[in-house]
Amino acid sequence: MTLTSPSAADLGGRTALVTGAAGGIGRACALRLAAAGAKVRAVDRDAEGLAALYDEAAGAGRPGTVETLVLDLTDLDAAEQAAAGTDILVNNAGLQLVRPIEDFPPEVFSTVLRVMLEAPFRLIRGALPHMYGQGWGRIVNVSSVHGLRASPYKSAYVSAKHGLEGLSKTAALEGARHGVTSNCLCPGYVRTPLVERQIADQAAAHGIGPERVVTEILLADSAVKRLVEPEEIAELAVYLCTEQASFITGASLTMDGGWTAH
Repeated sequence: MTLTSPSAADLGGRTALVTGAAGGIGRACALRLAAAGAKVRAVDRDAEGLAALYDEAAGAGRPGTVETLVLDLTDLDAAEQAAAGTDILVNNAGLQLVRPIEDFPPEVFSTVLRVMLEAPFRLIRGALPHMYGQGWGRIVNVSSVHGLRASPYKSAYVSAKHGLEGLSKTAALEGARHGVTSNCLCPGYVRTPLVERQIADQAAAHGIGPERVVTEILLADSAVKRLVEPEEIAELAVYLCTEQASFITGASLTMDGGWTAH
């Protein structure tokens, strides 16, 4: 078998759904999938961000297309329905709150798990009948190093990402005989609005400046002292959707600058 580079990925004729697509990793994945020829269903609750994504994709003359769907993933029934008929599912949407457990609002904990674990379950559940029916499917779950490691003050996020890792592996085992792969991407800190807000929260929690948060807290265990770019995550996500990646399933692929090498 001749392997091709990720940049040569051809996903023409495939339909992909990307959650959290209005910005950050989700936006990069939506644009990269469209560049590879896929028809992309971009889902987010941010209507303005989705409109900007649509305009950028249209202006770039992508081989594929981008259609947008404004959806709050706490509506689990709507999330499951939105995934029907998709060949590729990228579970990316997420939110974060940095607080000690004793101060963490229970309602926020529930919302984080609903958006970042229950919604991916329902999206996968909605996508699988079509994937199984055609004998092909790709599930890419954007996890995190926090799906493999814990950090203080992030009880909801860490719990949700650990759960997503288990869900992804279960989907991989069930989907293998149907030609469906399921994998997790585990980046370190990515240059996204979510991380920017997290830096501000950490600065407030620790009483230090944002620059010290990045160097002394976020990247303390990273051998590569920079943030990951969303486009780097998108490139790996698209590779996992190619035929050349059909033997990669049930995996947790780290892009963490050596964080987990410790």
